[in-house]
Amino acid sequence: MGFTGFDLHFSLPFFAICTSYILMSEPDHIIVKPIPNLSKDGLGAAFPFFYIEPKKYETILRKYFPEEKGSVTNIDPIGNSPVIIGKESLKKIAPTWMNVSLAMKKDPESDKAFGWVLEMYAYAVSSALHGVGNILYKDFMLQPPWDTEIGTKFIIHYTYGCDYDMEGKLTYGKIGEWRFDKRSYDTIPPPRNLPLPPAGVPESVVTLVKMVNEATANIPDWGS
Repeated sequence: MGFTGFDLHFSLPFFAICTSYILMSEPDHIIVKPIPNLSKDGLGAAFPFFYIEPKKYETILRKYFPEEKGSVTNIDPIGNSPVIIGKESLKKIAPTWMNVSLAMKKDPESDKAFGWVLEMYAYAVSSALHGVGNILYKDFMLQPPWDTEIGTKFIIHYTYGCDYDMEGKLTYGKIGEWRFDKRSYDTIPPPRNLPLPPAGVPESVVTLVKMVNEATANIPDWGS
């Protein structure tokens, strides 16, 4: 089991380096099982996000991905995390990623359109500019409370709030009688021994809370 920390808003990725490959992860990713090298044949391995929609923003993206580079569908629906990528590929992408991110942020139209996912779009664009494609792994990560079973997935991403009544019914959009939401801990660390969800709450949420409790129990002087 692994625990990479708490991501309260949006933060820099966590890098795990293994020989010629790099895993980019985030502080709100909990590793539930060992992650094999999913990258192969010069391709990265990445989780596809439903809200990264290059075709929808084709007009804006053409500012950064010119027509001679091909269709905007060459831009994968990914962010920079979770991603497994060869170090040599990342060396090529990284400077472009920084420059495209800055250019998007300075452009009011791009900044407004992409908002908090701007850097994700910048990474996807930069990968495509360098011809680095990605194998899209839906099983790379699960996101409670919408994904309910861990199954073959490797990472729990605790980005959404988990709110339930005491009967185990999801009350999303309404603060539940039982809840776990990282936004509750913007200014304070979560306490040790968070109460487990009531009976009937999905495996993914139960596992998430158990692993947070495991981590806090094993970090010396937690909360001090």
